Amino acid sequence: MARPEDARAATVKLLKTIRLDASDTFVFERAAEPGEWAVTGTFAFADADPAMLQGKERSAFRSGFLGVSSFGWSTLVQIVETDADGRADAVEQLAQRLVEIYGAPNMEAARAAADEELTFAESLCDHEPDTLVALHRTADGGEIREAFRTLKPRADRKTFRAFAFMDVEGEDDEPGERVDLVNLAQGERK
Repeated sequence: MARPEDARAATVKLLKTIRLDASDTFVFERAAEPGEWAVTGTFAFADADPAMLQGKERSAFRSGFLGVSSFGWSTLVQIVETDADGRADAVEQLAQRLVEIYGAPNMEAARAAADEELTFAESLCDHEPDTLVALHRTADGGEIREAFRTLKPRADRKTFRAFAFMDVEGEDDEPGERVDLVNLAQGERK
């Protein structure tokens, strides 16, 4: 008989794409479907010159997480619990896409790269399940840098509406542009 400690040990936390509204379908060339396994996807920009990116490709560079199934982009991801089989499924899906899209030499090499990407994604999941994570990517001196922000549901809420989130971590670390969603929704821009 399995002990409760064994069940906790077998549980891992990963990232899944989430869509609170339709904006990802306008912001990115290809939006990830809600509920896909997700990784940061920074490798997609390894050969790009970030200064030359424009439009939807620039948006993906600046704030997109990569959906493993579709290779579409998502502005937000959600921390979810899964088991070893769920993680293995995510690795396998990503490895297959690395062979198909990036020409990985074989599945063994692709699985190793996919496992590394998922391991990094796991490292972002040291928060409670259902926490949302946002990404801000910049280029600095020829290096790509990533900053992450977490959005936690209010204690009295378990739903995922855009304005039901109050606690933000990591905001002070993120330089650059800010968007005032409340005023934007009212037709004002700051």
